Amino acid sequence: MALDPDRELAELQAYLGERFDLGRLQRHEDGVREEWAAVDDAERFYRTSESYLYDLTAFAMTGVKAPYHERLRALVPRGARVLDLGCGIGSDGLSLLEDGYAVTFADFDNPSTAYLRWRLAHRGHDADVLDLDALPADLPTFDAVYAFDVVEHATDPEAVLVRMEGLGGLVVANLLDTDGDELELHQPMPLRRLLGRAAPGLVEHRLLHERSHLVAYRPGVRPRRWRDAWRTWRMLHARPR
Repeated sequence: MALDPDRELAELQAYLGERFDLGRLQRHEDGVREEWAAVDDAERFYRTSESYLYDLTAFAMTGVKAPYHERLRALVPRGARVLDLGCGIGSDGLSLLEDGYAVTFADFDNPSTAYLRWRLAHRGHDADVLDLDALPADLPTFDAVYAFDVVEHATDPEAVLVRMEGLGGLVVANLLDTDGDELELHQPMPLRRLLGRAAPGLVEHRLLHERSHLVAYRPGVRPRRWRDAWRTWRMLHARPR
């Protein structure tokens, strides 16, 4: 089931009602930059941002993440229990949920997840939305944990992968090459180290959109020095598909 741009827009309009501002959607990047400058603190921004509702909606409407969804569906069968880590407004997980996957959402308690809860109720779905600041200690292992366009926002990208590895049998994430990237929300990405982390249990790697490394790997696989070094080199020098 593909993402539906018209539905993304209609739901945000319905949720915000009279507060909806088409101009803020059209200038979503400017709104994020202005709010970021006013807050100047990543932790606070991701827990309080309302401009992000417009930004994430606009991004979902572009369909940029369609190839990520395609590969996740190819690797993980319908009915599998999956965790959408850093879910934001939930567009990825909602698409999977309506395609037969058992989706659990996780992000900070913020305006985006408040909107996600409204979207779930609006669509007649029942799914858990977990607070990343207070994940249950007895959280079961998922068949797969995925994070799309999330890791580059973290001040410690490797810590995001470590957390994902502890929660699922398969980790699926895109690792964005942020070298030369001027977007304030994107953090420096230790790409070689992160790709090397994925190399021992690598299931799939694709370079998409020129600089987005989509990796799927099984955590806990014993490293093999030369093989994994070769895999990492090949990933770093891959050609876009």
